[in-house]
Amino acid sequence: MENTLKGQTAIITGASSGIGTGVAKALAAAGATVVINYPVESSKPDAEAVLTDIINAGGTGMTAQCDVSKEDQVIRMFADTVAQYGTVDILINNAGLQRDAKFDEMTLDQWNLVINVNLTGQFLCAREAIREFLRRGPRPDVSLATGKIICMSSVHELIPWGGHVNYATSKGGIKMLMQSLAQEYGDRKIRVNSICPGAIQTPINRAAWETPQALNSLMSLIPYNRIGQPQDIGNLAVFLSSDLSDYITGASIFIDGGMTVFEGFATGG
Repeated sequence: MENTLKGQTAIITGASSGIGTGVAKALAAAGATVVINYPVESSKPDAEAVLTDIINAGGTGMTAQCDVSKEDQVIRMFADTVAQYGTVDILINNAGLQRDAKFDEMTLDQWNLVINVNLTGQFLCAREAIREFLRRGPRPDVSLATGKIICMSSVHELIPWGGHVNYATSKGGIKMLMQSLAQEYGDRKIRVNSICPGAIQTPINRAAWETPQALNSLMSLIPYNRIGQPQDIGNLAVFLSSDLSDYITGASIFIDGGMTVFEGFATGG
């Protein structure tokens, strides 16, 4: 899908590591100019390393520090992007984190942090993206859609997850946010979809794959019998950002090696 996104600018939140890095590199390889968001100053070297890799591969972009749960920082990131590149065409709402605990031991701070970053952060970024799409209007020379938003959800918008109630709740909320935006702005040719990853080999879930025993246990949940890679998510993000998916909006697309077919029931439960 080389150059399918040529002439378009994409903001990828949480792009200094993991899935966000994979998506940023894939979009850049498809011709987009990418804005690599990172949350705090200590993440800047990682973001700069991602940008260096993209530039060395022939891509273009910049880095942008922003805590997506902070309204003023989100507004500034979008304003800086528009000032630098003229507009925003694609938002990849990827930033997210976990603070796991048994529910009866979960603190309000743990709950609030996950909801604020994972769900409120997606609200704030989507709002600024839609404001920019409406301000700028269609650009039929670069895309059939006026703008594209991809929300990074999870298989846990469908699968309950004890011990991770704040995280699963945030992903369930993302599903309704995505569908409601697709419904509200479809007539303006703004497409909004979700990517719902299963087990992807990133630092956020290291404990699930870093030992042979852990990886073997994980495979009992995945019919396709391999762990996903950030590039897998990047490939899907390119497709959903391109005109190849122009009739897709309001969709949760699961990319999980079959996790959501519940392999535990393969022999009758």
